[in-house]
Amino acid sequence: MILAMDTSTFVLGVALGDAETVRAEWTTHEKKNHSLRLMPGIDHVMKTVNANPSDLEGIAVTTGPGSYTGVRIGVSTAKGMASSLRLPIYDVSSLEALAGNRRFAFGLVCPFIDARRGQVYAAVYEADDGHLKTVHEERLWLMDDLLKTLASTSLPVYFLSLDIAKHRENIEQVLGARAHTGEGMDGRIKPGEILRIALESPPVANVHEVVPRYLQLAEAEKNWRKAQAHDE
Repeated sequence: MILAMDTSTFVLGVALGDAETVRAEWTTHEKKNHSLRLMPGIDHVMKTVNANPSDLEGIAVTTGPGSYTGVRIGVSTAKGMASSLRLPIYDVSSLEALAGNRRFAFGLVCPFIDARRGQVYAAVYEADDGHLKTVHEERLWLMDDLLKTLASTSLPVYFLSLDIAKHRENIEQVLGARAHTGEGMDGRIKPGEILRIALESPPVANVHEVVPRYLQLAEAEKNWRKAQAHDE
């Protein structure tokens, strides 16, 4: 069995499963510190199916982009477990996992996470019978630039995000009827989708190579660099 975890947004999720099924899945939408909830969540799904650490065959974790603190907690926990249990580790993009919610759609799938100041972490995929083909790699975009890029295609675009309400008006104004902003559960990363991606991917060769995908500097580091440049 593979244990999968996601801490890249305020929604925290854990799943346990194999190639045949998701045996247990747990998600919480509470805006609380992931460091207080992740290990209890892991313990919960393990106990749900009476699994022991010796039953695990791998650890899968979303490495971002997303919340700096959240991603760091998930990556550190996954690496610690993989190292101590001597298990393979799977590095999964939070945006790819989110895009999986619409992998059977027709058109483009654009998962994004708000990065403040009019910016988003986003990627664009083309859905093809359950498979996702990367059209634009994940990166930090100005939302206005992302929408201009998507406006150049005639395909419908499915936007997936917990932050959809912040950008819905702008999205619909630029793309009109081609924009599908969705509702409900499609905006969150599903732990079972992390499992599916991991099972279809090779593990990372060296656990120490698994690092967060921040895509931009943390605010504290930006300020530190500015201060250093000023001192010089």
